[in-house]
Amino acid sequence: MACSAPSVSLLSSNPNFLFSPKLSSPPLSSLSIPNASNSLPKLTTTSLLNRPSPSRRSFVVKASSGLPLVGNTAPDFEAEAVFDQEFIKVKLSEYIGKKYVILFFYPLDFTFVCPTEITAFSDRHAEFEALNTEILGVSVDSVFSHLAWVQTDRKSGGLGDLNYPLVSDITKSISESYGVLIPDQGIALRGLFIIDKEGVIQHSTINNLGIGRSVDETKRTLQALQYVQENPDEVCPAGWKPGEKSMKPDPKLSKEYFAAV
Repeated sequence: MACSAPSVSLLSSNPNFLFSPKLSSPPLSSLSIPNASNSLPKLTTTSLLNRPSPSRRSFVVKASSGLPLVGNTAPDFEAEAVFDQEFIKVKLSEYIGKKYVILFFYPLDFTFVCPTEITAFSDRHAEFEALNTEILGVSVDSVFSHLAWVQTDRKSGGLGDLNYPLVSDITKSISESYGVLIPDQGIALRGLFIIDKEGVIQHSTINNLGIGRSVDETKRTLQALQYVQENPDEVCPAGWKPGEKSMKPDPKLSKEYFAAV
C-alpha cells in the first residue's frame, strides 16, 4: 500500500497539528490499580541493612525490564537512512562496543522547529565525534523526503548537507518502540536518547512538538554520563561540566563537596 505525507490542506485546516498534540487517554473504566504485592518490592529492616555500601554500589544502573526506558537496553532497529546524499542502512546494534549514540526523533521534514535542531547538531557534530559519539536523527518521513530536504538550501528552510544520517521510520515502528509516537497523528514527539557503548539508554528527554532541544545540554549530559562511567565511585551534581568538582555518594564524603560550594 502506498504511503503519502500529510497534505497541505490537512496542515492548514488544523494549525495546531504541529504544536499542541493531545495524547489520547484510555477511559477511566479501563484503568486498573496493579496489585501492590506483585508490583513493588517489600522493604524490610533486613533488606535495608543488607544494602551494599556506596563505595561498592554502581550509580550507573540497569532497570529491571520494560518501562522506564532509561536503564534498559535500547530497542534495536535496522532502517534506511540518508547520509551524504545517498541511501544507506543503519542498524543501531552495530554501534554496541564502539560508540555512544545520540538518537533523536523529530515530527516531520519540511517543518519549522525541526531544521533548527537538525542543523544545530550537524554544525557541532565534530564535538560529539571527539566524545566517541554518533548522532542519528529519526522521523516518520521516507528517505526520498529526507533526500529532498537535504538537497534544499538552508535559507529556503532546508538542511543542506548533514554530518550524520537521517533515518526513515516510515513504518513508525522505531518511534513506537521508544515511546514517542503520537498514535492519532502518526508522528513522533521530540524524544532524545543517549545510549552508551553497551547499548543501554542512560538518558532521555521528550519535548512537545513546539519546543526545541539544546545541543549544549545534550553534550553536557553526555559528558557527565561518560565521567560517571569512568569514575563509578563518583556522581555529578546539578549543572556539572568537565573540570568541575564531582561528588562522592556517601553521607560523610559528600560533605567535602558541599563545603566547597
